[in-house]
Amino acid sequence: MPGLVFPKGFLWGTATAAHQIEGGNVNNDWWLFEHDPSSPCLESSGDACDSWHRWPEDLDLVASLGLGSYRFSLEWSRIEPEEGEWSEASLEHYRAVSAGCRDRGLVPVVTFHHFTTPRWLAARGGWESPDAPDRFARFCERAVGRLGDLIGWACTINEPNIVALMGYGYGIFPPGVKEEKRRRAVNEAFCRGHRLAVEALRAGPGEFPVGLTLSMNDYQALPGGEDRLEEIRRHSEDVFLEATGGDDFVGVQTYSRARVDARGMLGPEAGVPVTQMGYEFWPQALEATIRRAATVTGLPVVVTENGIGTADDAQRRLYVAEALRGVLRCLEDGVDVRGYFYWSLLDNFEWVLGYTPTFGLVAVDRETFVRAPKPSAGWLGSVAKANSLPADAPSP
Repeated sequence: MPGLVFPKGFLWGTATAAHQIEGGNVNNDWWLFEHDPSSPCLESSGDACDSWHRWPEDLDLVASLGLGSYRFSLEWSRIEPEEGEWSEASLEHYRAVSAGCRDRGLVPVVTFHHFTTPRWLAARGGWESPDAPDRFARFCERAVGRLGDLIGWACTINEPNIVALMGYGYGIFPPGVKEEKRRRAVNEAFCRGHRLAVEALRAGPGEFPVGLTLSMNDYQALPGGEDRLEEIRRHSEDVFLEATGGDDFVGVQTYSRARVDARGMLGPEAGVPVTQMGYEFWPQALEATIRRAATVTGLPVVVTENGIGTADDAQRRLYVAEALRGVLRCLEDGVDVRGYFYWSLLDNFEWVLGYTPTFGLVAVDRETFVRAPKPSAGWLGSVAKANSLPADAPSP
């Protein structure tokens, strides 16, 4: 490759989500879902990684690795445990996390909704409730009022397409139903919530870029599957990409490809390795989705999530190195890519699959919560510190 150096100021970071690492988030729809005997969840989030208490240690880890950014989310149900009732202590907690990032030289990248919704809103229909977008915007207004002066980048909603698809298409996220009409209504609600949130965040204190993060697949059509691909992608990606008009960036979150024929989505191709999530090992998907997001939106791209669930840490380095080669090819062709965030910092609660998949750069003992960085953590940190991919980085 002609150039292995990333642009000056390129954001290097790792990402987490409140419910997946904090522990004890008992007041949201996911906690209810985990404890419903009829749900497909393998286990409860429980204490997670105890990051509600151990966040300074987590930030120390990120900084010690040489990464310059940390993406984390606010738990809405802690900040607004009942409608209109605000927890000043929780707001102050997240302000302390944001300040802790700044103190360590880390750029705080704050996500305002990462999969979980307060129980009080879920009880009246969640994102199907007519006032859900307005309630979310009000939450953003309150939170940014406390944190805005410290925020580096803001993500309104994490993967709204996955919340809608898994919750209303496949029925394996709350509320656990399968009804396409309801899924599409939730899509529309998320798009409206995003637009209102952008307004609220820009009206608060601080100056920072604001955008949406989207789960994207490298969709590939087999002969006869072209029309079906466009139909699937329309409701899983395009409606959200079109809702980013006027944003400062779009967050791309990619893990694999998706093959489509005339009947619909296909499983992994014979002979292609699969990860703990059942995805194909397909790191080259990231390049394809970056290019598509940039083309459709015209916005700068931040890779807000990319990673692999694997017990083989050498495979993790191989996956990331190949994904970063794709980022470099995009940059070489003039695509405006601003940063790369590995998912995830910690081996954490992976939603319906519990603690089985291990995405983390850092292992976490399930009983003691002791953190143990994996070799891939030091490797990615060295890439970040050099702001370049070594010529001898592993390749397939």
